[in-house]
Amino acid sequence: MAQRQLAARRTRRRKSTTRTGKGRWRAPDLVRRDSTAARLNRKWFGDGTEIGTDEGKLQLASVLELASRRVLGFSLSDHHDADNAYGALAMAVAVRGGQVPGVILHTDQGGEYTAGLFRAACQRMGICQSTGRPGSALDNAVIESWHSTLEFELRSLQHFATKAQARAAVAAWIEDYNHHRRHTACQRMPPVAYEQLLAERGEEAA
Repeated sequence: MAQRQLAARRTRRRKSTTRTGKGRWRAPDLVRRDSTAARLNRKWFGDGTEIGTDEGKLQLASVLELASRRVLGFSLSDHHDADNAYGALAMAVAVRGGQVPGVILHTDQGGEYTAGLFRAACQRMGICQSTGRPGSALDNAVIESWHSTLEFELRSLQHFATKAQARAAVAAWIEDYNHHRRHTACQRMPPVAYEQLLAERGEEAA
């Protein structure tokens, strides 16, 4: 790398967008930093991050499948709230055919995930909510890592003049990630291809 005058890109600490809910309700930690899943639809991770544009910030909410590292759902909104988080969750459930009873959704304790609207949606869909400890990035490290990749490869390299440009770029990047990005956790296969392999082996969700 020195001979080619190459240098590793410096990591920048991601600004936390978590707004802890003020109510007393908290879901138990059902994951406990276990970042393994042999089958699909056992553990999902949810989180949010900001996308800057000249027209102001967009809030990206995402839902990631642990077994394949596929981004199942995402939503972009002007607001960091339960509606945006629900949008990402609804997309993830739709991708899985509308039925995901028993799946664990692990998130931080942000107000968007502890809000009554989001909790009711999870109950209606048969989703078990799980939350990590306040201020502990390691409890949600899987999706934090994915947002870090998005930061390095999209947000830090592209300038968005409009929110429309950002929306299109994020959607295209996620599509490419799901179908073409090889992942060490997926036997060096892209997430969608790895899910197809699991289905062929009969290891998909029951």
